[in-house]
Amino acid sequence: MKVGVAGLGVMGRAMARNLSADGLLAGVWNRTRATADALGNELDVPVAEDATALADACDVVITCVRADADVLEVVAALAAGVSPGDVVIDTSTIGVDAAGEAAAMLEAKGATFLDAPVTGGPEGAEAGTLQIMVGGDPAVLERVRPALQAIGSDATHFGPVGSGQRAKAVNQVMVAGIVQAISESLSFAEASGLDTERLLPVLTGGAAGSRLLERRGSRILAGDFEPGFRVSLHHKDLNLCRDLLQKLDVNLPLVEMTIKHYERLLDQGYGDEDTSALFRLKRELFESGNRKSL
Repeated sequence: MKVGVAGLGVMGRAMARNLSADGLLAGVWNRTRATADALGNELDVPVAEDATALADACDVVITCVRADADVLEVVAALAAGVSPGDVVIDTSTIGVDAAGEAAAMLEAKGATFLDAPVTGGPEGAEAGTLQIMVGGDPAVLERVRPALQAIGSDATHFGPVGSGQRAKAVNQVMVAGIVQAISESLSFAEASGLDTERLLPVLTGGAAGSRLLERRGSRILAGDFEPGFRVSLHHKDLNLCRDLLQKLDVNLPLVEMTIKHYERLLDQGYGDEDTSALFRLKRELFESGNRKSL
């Protein structure tokens, strides 16, 4: 199996390194050539001139880019280079309709598309422990499972193309709730004058414990919002969740509230900070003269 990676941001680079460690990586490509060249030199793998050339050199391509338009642009280029039987695995978080469009482009060339968004963040990508939510042909999933095992601890099939994105939407709603709860609770603790260094281990070890609290709690209290998972990306994802919810004729208050709060952070120039920057807004609630709901 010859695997290529298209899209070498924080997540894509980590995936490529893990594929290389398993002897599966056959090439990389990125729209910013310097990024691809640096990783190609590090891993001693070929750097494709474009996405079409990457598809021509590999039988499996993993894509990891930002949004619907990016995925469709990359898949269109890959479609020009795929051969019948090739597989494109998209790990981006995009809309269900965009996943369907990507699948149709590749099916016209005899190739297969799996929508396979991931959760676990940069730490999980680096450790190769991502959880992967897959939509598409289950037989194809089994055929490419060795590539997914290199980047994640598990790849779970949820149904036809688009099902992976639906599962990721559920994940992103839950993440919103966790970020909201941690931001409000730590603001409350700080304003109450508690020794937060003593409190954090108690919280992480009890019923309120979570991976986000364990990894980010002390950094939040220190005002360190280095991403992580950027506000702008979770804002984009929650708008995708809103689209799916509207098709069910439902509005979830948690989704609407978090989108609103993220828009405030975006307006204040904090879109590239970690989602835990929501603490900035929650802390304001406890400041003298500003005790009102967000």
